[in-house]
Amino acid sequence: MAQPPNGCFLQFPEAVSPEQPQHHAEPSRGRRTPLLRGLPTTRTIEENAPAGVSIYTFNVTGSPLSSGVVAIHPTIVNSNPLTEAFAIVPAGDLVYRVVTTGNPILDYETMPKCFDLQIFVEDTAGRTDLKTLTVQVADKNERPVFWGNMATQTVRIYVLEGTPPGLIYRVNATDPENGELKYSSLPESVPFQVLENGDIISRKKIDYEKDPHCYFLNITVTDPEGLNSTRTVNINIINIDDESPYFTTKQRIYRIPEEQSPGTVVANITAKDPDDEDSPSRLFYSIQSSDTYFSINPSTGVLQVTGRIDRDVLPLQLHPNISVIVRVEDSPHGGHSSEMEITVIIGDINDNPPECNPSTFRNSCKDIDADPPNNLFRFTGLSGFGSNNFALESAESGRLVMAESIDLENPSNPGVEVYSLTVRVQDIASPNYSNTIYIYIRIKPVNEFFPVFSSLSYEFNVPEITKVGSSIGKVTASDADRPPSVITYSIIAGGGTKDYTNAFWINPINGDVKILARLDYETTQKHFFTVQASDQEKTATASVTVNVLEVNDEEPVCSPKFYSFQIPVSLAAGTNVNGFRIQCQDRDSDPRSFRYFIEEGNVNNHFTFSPVAGSNTSQLILASPFDYESGLDMKWIYRLRVYITDDNLLSAKNKATHLVKTGTVTLSIRVIPNPTTVTTTTPGFTVVTKRENLYLDSAWYVPFVTTLGSLLLLGLLGHLGVLLARWLCARCPPAPRADSTPLINTPDKKKPKKEVALEMIKLSTVFDGEARDPVTGKMYEFNTQSGARRWKKSNEPLQPTAAMQVMSSATGNSGQETDRAEVPIKKETSEKREEPREVARPSAGPSQAPGQDRVKVLKWKEEPEDRKLPSTAQQPRQ
Repeated sequence: MAQPPNGCFLQFPEAVSPEQPQHHAEPSRGRRTPLLRGLPTTRTIEENAPAGVSIYTFNVTGSPLSSGVVAIHPTIVNSNPLTEAFAIVPAGDLVYRVVTTGNPILDYETMPKCFDLQIFVEDTAGRTDLKTLTVQVADKNERPVFWGNMATQTVRIYVLEGTPPGLIYRVNATDPENGELKYSSLPESVPFQVLENGDIISRKKIDYEKDPHCYFLNITVTDPEGLNSTRTVNINIINIDDESPYFTTKQRIYRIPEEQSPGTVVANITAKDPDDEDSPSRLFYSIQSSDTYFSINPSTGVLQVTGRIDRDVLPLQLHPNISVIVRVEDSPHGGHSSEMEITVIIGDINDNPPECNPSTFRNSCKDIDADPPNNLFRFTGLSGFGSNNFALESAESGRLVMAESIDLENPSNPGVEVYSLTVRVQDIASPNYSNTIYIYIRIKPVNEFFPVFSSLSYEFNVPEITKVGSSIGKVTASDADRPPSVITYSIIAGGGTKDYTNAFWINPINGDVKILARLDYETTQKHFFTVQASDQEKTATASVTVNVLEVNDEEPVCSPKFYSFQIPVSLAAGTNVNGFRIQCQDRDSDPRSFRYFIEEGNVNNHFTFSPVAGSNTSQLILASPFDYESGLDMKWIYRLRVYITDDNLLSAKNKATHLVKTGTVTLSIRVIPNPTTVTTTTPGFTVVTKRENLYLDSAWYVPFVTTLGSLLLLGLLGHLGVLLARWLCARCPPAPRADSTPLINTPDKKKPKKEVALEMIKLSTVFDGEARDPVTGKMYEFNTQSGARRWKKSNEPLQPTAAMQVMSSATGNSGQETDRAEVPIKKETSEKREEPREVARPSAGPSQAPGQDRVKVLKWKEEPEDRKLPSTAQQPRQ
């Protein structure tokens, strides 16, 4: 790249660069021949030159081979910087000019100051030439230029009225040569001024209602060399709501009569807003006082009647002047406003007839019209049923007076309590309203007579089984007063029992007497009480006697009510069972009226009573013996439900209608089987080991406490044993071990044979029953749950039971006990069983607890220790 002397850079395009020649058929083609005459060169042009301004003119020299013909006219193939501001146009034969295109317009301040234009030309002979024309842009003093909208048009500025003096707009302009600009404005008479820095300020507070609404201000900006530009600014004043409206209506007092129909116009209120001088005012009217009579049209200000205006009622009756506060506003939502108070005086008219209160004899008529004579009236025309008993005192007063006395109890009197009269009342003033009123006069009765009972005493007969709440009679009383007085009844004395203060109740309205407690002939046969009749002022009394009639309502009561006992199975028929006897009594029946029969539980009719009727005492008899062996009887416990009735003295006919009461007795009888006698038939024996503790249901805590105490005792003994062992170890050191080798060989001794003793122990059992053995006649005890039995005396032999414990006691020749353990004994074969040495006998030592039997079993010789113990044993029969 070559650099011309003027400082602009020259750049050659690749298509015509010398380093890349074009290859053609002719050897001379593509060689550079100077065709552009006068180039390269440099020229200068002022900025802002319009299109078509000639910058430079040059010629093209034709070669002999081309006959002076150009194949490619001179063309700007490249520019540095790139631009389209220049072009080449022909100016004659082989004469060309470089001119401006005007797109873009050359600007010294914003565009490059120098442009290198590469001009290329080619003739018909193929010779080319490329030269550079350097164009330098010269600076030129230009007029200042406004920015923004002021550069193209008149600017409108809007200023609110009342804006305080100060800045309202700022004009911006620039000088292309960056010179310092000054601003000025015309005319000077307007209340605005442009400062030298372009700020437009207002010199006073403008009032829209007094000052012009629009101003034109010519703004001139001048550069240091005196060139200037001028633009116009249109300043418009905006009217704001800053004035309060005022009323143009001068009248403040209006008069209208009462009872005007809704919609009647009372006044037309008008107002004006100074802010709306150029257009009709848009104001809004409203009523600020709490008024229910009037309303105002919010747009027109017309005041109208909306509610009924009654001059004859409060508060207008006392204060007929209505004060209305009207407000006018220039905005519906809080603008400037003004208020005006107007007074509407309500006039009275005669629009009400006189009205009367017919409840008294006084002058109770009135006309609610406010002012006379509209509220004056007179009375005429007294009529109606019974009007001959009354009269009008005068037409003006309207007072009613009695013409004669009235006695309701007088037979000649019709007995009317209410008189209905009519009176005409009429206004004095026009239009003479009238009204017919009805006067009702009620005669108040006087209580002159005492109540009188229909009888001075009453007597009622009541069976003792009458239900509580039943009616037993009625008392009545009357009164001679007219109309009859309301009489109420009450019991004022008597009527109580030992258990109840009030055994009777009387209906206070109709005198019906009822019982409140059960009557008992056996306790009280007669009741007395006093009843009272009252008409609220006067009273009368009468006596009442209640006779209680006897009824068989008591049940037979027998002793004992419940009894439980045991009898042996071999009890003979006809025997009084266990000496049992039942005794009964009945408060309202003869002792001979009792009958006894067993209703439930008497299976196979083993039991009966003797006697079965006619006595208050009877015995339980075994009617037939028990038979369990043949299977006829299966039950061992009999629960008998005995019924005792009091109908023995009644005939069969009366039993169906007479009241019969029944008492009950419950008996529990347990049949005890005979004790079994055991005899020994073989020398062997069988022992079945079983432990069983039986306790009563009510003694549930006994096994719990026993078990807990045993566990605590075992724990304490174990702890003491450990402490004792530690103490012994600490106090007694171990002795030295002796040599286990004997000094002299001694012959082996035979091991001594051990004797085994078997013991059968029956643990404590609760025996809750006893019976007599029918064979021996001795008493024995038994357990009702398990069937275990024992003789009542401790020295009698005790039959072994199925619950036993076998203890083995092994003793050596020395007689000392060496081994004791519980061993369950089973039957064993006869080969391994030793013959018993001793027969088991009952024994009781001092160490045995009460109720515990201990039986020693036969001892037998035991083989040496290497021999097995017998595994079974047979129980000897007794």
